[in-house]
Amino acid sequence: MSSSPSTTPPSIIVTGCSSGIGAYCARALKAEGWRVFATVRREEDLASLEADGIESFLMDYTRSETIAALVDGVLARTGGRLDALFNNGAYGQAGAVEDLPVEALRIQFETNVIGWHDLTRRLIPVMRRQGHGRIVQCSSILGIVPYRWRGAYNASKFALEGLSLTMRMELAGSGVHVSLIEPGPIESRFTANALTQIERHIDIENSVHAVEYRKQLRRLRGEGKPARGKLGPEAVHAVLRHALTARAPRPHYVVTSPAKQGVLLKKLLPAALFYRLMGKLG
Repeated sequence: MSSSPSTTPPSIIVTGCSSGIGAYCARALKAEGWRVFATVRREEDLASLEADGIESFLMDYTRSETIAALVDGVLARTGGRLDALFNNGAYGQAGAVEDLPVEALRIQFETNVIGWHDLTRRLIPVMRRQGHGRIVQCSSILGIVPYRWRGAYNASKFALEGLSLTMRMELAGSGVHVSLIEPGPIESRFTANALTQIERHIDIENSVHAVEYRKQLRRLRGEGKPARGKLGPEAVHAVLRHALTARAPRPHYVVTSPAKQGVLLKKLLPAALFYRLMGKLG
């Protein structure tokens, strides 16, 4: 994709850039000639991005005023244009559904769905006016295939899938394209953040799942076997680049072998058998 004036680099907002997928993709896109506007939630994460020449903003999906300030700040710098948005910042609330406090589920949706919707809605009119744009949502294989002990995260990603695919259909013919990236296991701080959230919100010792939780906590602390088929964030960047530049970007980009296997098994197996098999994982 190229912006309207041929001498102007294409512009993109990339969220969740303190580490992992967002940090890698922001730097890789910058190296490829994009003007990257990166977001982080903590002020201490700004310096390393700015040192690499990436224009950075503080933004928290749960605080609408920071979303509004991000959009206003970026558009002021670009003259009211934006070529692409990569929604990526998210976290996973672990815990059995029956153990999830309502507030934990609410915050999960505020961060992973509502905030993304708020940011995206503010930018669609910009893209419609200029006649082109790319919206890429970093979903998860857990937005297609559910996994035990991840009910809140599964639900947020299933919701994101439905919202994004509907938006894709409604934007048909506008020049604005919507794609979903659905990674399996990727090297990041995701598991460390999940550990923090389970310890914050789940009453482990008084749960009927206490034994299973202790097993899960050992895995999240890196004491168990490493996740099978885990790839680096460059695997996400490879498909993100296609979603941003292809004439006809795909609706879905499934990343990692375990994720692709999960999608295939869901298509091939009877539902009862598939969910029984999935229930034995983890």
